[in-house]
Amino acid sequence: MEKKFIYDPETAVVETVSGKVRGYFYDDVYIFKGIPYAKAKRFHAPEPVEPWEGVFQATSYGCVCPLLDMPKPNGELMVPHRYWVMDEDCQNLNIWSPGLDGEKRPVMVWLHGGGFFAGSAIEQVAYEGENMCKLGQVVVVSVNHRLNVLGYCDLSPFGEEYANSGNAGTDDLVAALKWLHGNIEKFGGDPENVTIFGQSGGGAKVTTLLQTPAADGLYAKGINMSGVIGPVLADAKGDGEKLGRALMEELKVDDVKALETVPYAALAAAYNKVKPELEKAGEYVGGVPHPNAFYRGEPIANGFRKETAHVPLMVGSVFGEFGSFAPMPYDRSRLTEEEGIRLVKAELGKAAGEAGKEGTGTGKTDADELIELFKKAYPERNPVDILTMDFMFRAPEIEYIRARSNCSGGTWPYLFNLDMNVDGGRTPWHCSDIPYFFHNTELVPCTQEEGVTERVEKLIFDSVMAFAKTGNPENPEVPEWPASAPGKEFTLVIGKEPAVRENFDHALIPVLCKQMGAVFARNMEERMQDVQH
Repeated sequence: MEKKFIYDPETAVVETVSGKVRGYFYDDVYIFKGIPYAKAKRFHAPEPVEPWEGVFQATSYGCVCPLLDMPKPNGELMVPHRYWVMDEDCQNLNIWSPGLDGEKRPVMVWLHGGGFFAGSAIEQVAYEGENMCKLGQVVVVSVNHRLNVLGYCDLSPFGEEYANSGNAGTDDLVAALKWLHGNIEKFGGDPENVTIFGQSGGGAKVTTLLQTPAADGLYAKGINMSGVIGPVLADAKGDGEKLGRALMEELKVDDVKALETVPYAALAAAYNKVKPELEKAGEYVGGVPHPNAFYRGEPIANGFRKETAHVPLMVGSVFGEFGSFAPMPYDRSRLTEEEGIRLVKAELGKAAGEAGKEGTGTGKTDADELIELFKKAYPERNPVDILTMDFMFRAPEIEYIRARSNCSGGTWPYLFNLDMNVDGGRTPWHCSDIPYFFHNTELVPCTQEEGVTERVEKLIFDSVMAFAKTGNPENPEVPEWPASAPGKEFTLVIGKEPAVRENFDHALIPVLCKQMGAVFARNMEERMQDVQH
């Protein structure tokens, strides 16, 4: 079927509060790229952009936030990427809409991954919004914002003007949501039905916005994908006085104001140089949200804010996460269950030997307990998959879901459990679920498995679209999936045969954490494939 393209002075022109923007129409979607939603001086709060005269050409992606280190393309078969022009003037967003007709459609606002220090709105190929927009009849938005030392560097000890510099990147996200609230209706979206969703650092940003009072009322729902990572993305502690002084000393300036104007490359080099020693001493180094009057702190330590208890959430992770980035020295497709069990016991035995532990002498080993619990939780899997199974995300996620369920009646957990078509079948890794959420598996070759990909993609996509439209992900493609309740986590386990399982891995995960920590660390050191994610 022929795809229609239109770019002319009338077709995709929208009057925003800042001025007219002109995008283009392609394949039943109106597309706008690089629209500025705010501006900001370095380390300061964002401000509205100056209204422009004429028409802003929104046909090219805007600049992305500069990184601390130059990215090195790698692991592209597993997580395909794009790299883009970097500049501090990075407060821009992209919009895909089915129609500029005043119809109030659900709005999906994508918050990219990369922790709070890297990534961009267009970094992964799977972030493209056309398919989600067209097939789901929703308005899709992706947002760039300040990161790393630009977005999360507390300089509050140096003056009131820096009061929230430790959360400038989150302030950008709030500014983007405010811009959307005032403008998205003209792009065919409903400002009262906004779903914020993100993966990894983007999922953590969903949580951060829940804990940020200035964001209240700017979104209605949230989807947190692999964004509960415990200490990996924990809040910053302390303040940035020593960091600020170390940066000034390294850059040979005696006034904090000078940090606002030094070239970014020099600032990044100075930060990279002073950070290790400060970190080693347990001092503040930034790079993550900073609890203060603007941000109430992560919810496990501080509790979910009651003001957001009404916000429905989908919360989930992936079976392998980081553990599946490492190629394993065996062919899973050929292993019997008995061979898998032997491999697990050998790895655990090696770890116990390195730690100087002796056997229990009871006949039943720690490995036996672990394998037994694993087979109950994942009867469809070979026990060898214990060696790549995630616990870094899943353990704090269980606690997060329990806490959320205690204060809200609308929390739906999921676990992406579909193996990827790499090396004869590898357990799913961090980011491997993103193409299914966006209905973009056609853009990611390793997702392709005849008779499986299309079916799983439809299940996930229909669940996400149901959630965006109603606040409940249940739909004809999934088994009965009630919201979790205190003490009862109802998890949609998504594989070739999806199932909703109650507290299915709650006995397994603590044992996995205890027994597999050393094995996981060694596997990452010896076999970790360097994957940009």
